[in-house]
Amino acid sequence: MEIRDPVHGSIAIHDAEIEILEHPFFQRLRNIKQLGFSEYVFPGATHTRYLHSIGVMHIATMVFNGLFKDQSSREIQRLRESLRLGCLLHDIGHAPLSHSTESVMPKVSALRLPAQFVDRDRQATHEDYTIKSIVDSSFTAAFRGVTAEFGIDPKAIAELVVGESSNPAYFTVEGVNYFPLLHQLVSSEMDCDRMDYLLRDSYFCGVSYGKFDLDWIIDNLKICVEGGEAFLGISERAISTFDDFLLSRFHMFMMVYFHYRAVCLEQMLQRYFDGTGRSEYAIPADIEAYLEHDDAYLHRVLRKSKDPWAQRIVMNNIPKKILETFGTVHLDQMAELENYLRSETIDYIKCSSSGRLSKYYSANSPQNIYPMKVLRESSLAKGHRTIKNIQEATDLFAKYSQSHAVNRIHCDFDELPQGQQAAILKIIQA
Repeated sequence: MEIRDPVHGSIAIHDAEIEILEHPFFQRLRNIKQLGFSEYVFPGATHTRYLHSIGVMHIATMVFNGLFKDQSSREIQRLRESLRLGCLLHDIGHAPLSHSTESVMPKVSALRLPAQFVDRDRQATHEDYTIKSIVDSSFTAAFRGVTAEFGIDPKAIAELVVGESSNPAYFTVEGVNYFPLLHQLVSSEMDCDRMDYLLRDSYFCGVSYGKFDLDWIIDNLKICVEGGEAFLGISERAISTFDDFLLSRFHMFMMVYFHYRAVCLEQMLQRYFDGTGRSEYAIPADIEAYLEHDDAYLHRVLRKSKDPWAQRIVMNNIPKKILETFGTVHLDQMAELENYLRSETIDYIKCSSSGRLSKYYSANSPQNIYPMKVLRESSLAKGHRTIKNIQEATDLFAKYSQSHAVNRIHCDFDELPQGQQAAILKIIQA
């Protein structure tokens, strides 16, 4: 089987994987848009998590083939297929409009996940629905073909998404545990997910911010083994391209993902959920019932609703943006405006977006467990290699360690009395 992708071209699908792709659980992603409300700003951004997921699997395959030149053993073939499926299914639990509806998910205890995947009772996330889909649903039976051909364990695929393995032997070949490496390719600073969505979102939004040299990065990714564990590394000569990759993602957040209209629509959806929407829409804990919940399902609910926020979302009618600040500049002005709006009981929406360069290299970083490496090889002394953590090879993490926040205030300015309009103008023009 072959899929034609406008970003990557021809993508091959193994016969044993067809049952997974054709199952209703994966087909549901055809009706989940990758960028939620962003299509209200960038009309071309109607691409789905279905094609994105296939693209992530394709990039993962190219990366694996570059890292593992000899794939003749069954163990390596199992690792390769595990990575393909981990990347293919990393988004299978996404709710309608992507992250915008996670606030109406149930408690994670209601999903009845296997104990190893639950740390405490909290609100469920799309990742919990991903795990439930893979290991404990009607979808789990779709793995029988890849299990027979490659020895795939669905639970191991879920562990790649989560980042913790209860069975290291599954990922160990000739004494080396490849779980850290494979998990990093599913979720890390330079994972296959990011490699695909930056290029894909740029393509469909019609912008150039997210473009980077994918081929050069793949050519320079390395396996770095320390203490019997394999980690993802990159050749020292490609550090500048890695920096470019980081900045591409940062710029996409600032220019596309944080666009004021899309962010405000998300806040309006939350207003709806905080009001009558709570009784009109909820995401079920029953994983089989979850199959019905896609973008079209939620939009039908919004169109039928009499709630004013639901009606405004359907009409793409957001309150006017009256003030916008970047970073720490003009925060006093923002506070003064908020104080005035509250004192006059004027309804407003405040949207705050933070564009940190990296969530992995911070004080509470998960990359402390699986750090990305930089490999230096000598052209004279053959076989001589030195390995260090990525933070030691680039100063971008230090330069961009603080979040670059964008704050905006929206209100129905044109409907206010002239006196209040004048007072607001006086504040924002100061």
